[in-house]
Amino acid sequence: MLNRKLTQIYELLLECFGPQHWWPGDTPFEIITGAILTQNTNWTNVEKAIANLNSADLLAPEKLRNLEISDLAEHIRPAGYFNIKARRLKNFVDWLFENYGGDLTRLEHIGAERLRSEILGIKGIGPETADSILLYALGREVFVVDTYTSRVAVRHGLIEPEHDYEQLQELFQSNLPADRALYNEYHALLVRVGKQFCRPAARCSGCPLEELPHTLEPDYF
Repeated sequence: MLNRKLTQIYELLLECFGPQHWWPGDTPFEIITGAILTQNTNWTNVEKAIANLNSADLLAPEKLRNLEISDLAEHIRPAGYFNIKARRLKNFVDWLFENYGGDLTRLEHIGAERLRSEILGIKGIGPETADSILLYALGREVFVVDTYTSRVAVRHGLIEPEHDYEQLQELFQSNLPADRALYNEYHALLVRVGKQFCRPAARCSGCPLEELPHTLEPDYF
């Protein structure tokens, strides 16, 4: 039942919006940087911060490792919370060098569960950021969930409002094929419908999921 409903949601979203071409980034490290910087800000601001790093030829682990944290903060200022995010980026880079010699390719043969646990151990990196890194930068079959995913799932009766991150993630991973491309596209489509229609004050008219059974929980969001 759930797998059919999840498949139906995916097909309706894909038919309406088309492929989303996520995640933008030319290298795995650029994608990782974007995943860390996008916390609590919009992607337009992240692009400006990444452009600053690119123009200064700093978008590489070894370059950031040797950069003073205050200088890094100035380069990523457009992303907001720049002092905090500079520290988080440095924490990731420090972890990468301390455990893997600064080489992302050395992560290729590490299982997703172990790697996720290690990344979650980096100060300042939570489940959504860790899973974005795993899926989009490191190619692991991990479904990323967020506020948009939660709104859609609750409002369409897929999960109870009182759920946590892992329960919501398990809902998708248990009822969909373990397919990296599918996880990638599905998450991107949920973000798209969440931003356009399934907002805190739902805009159901015209939504590609409008005809599906749903129950709004305005107090929850």
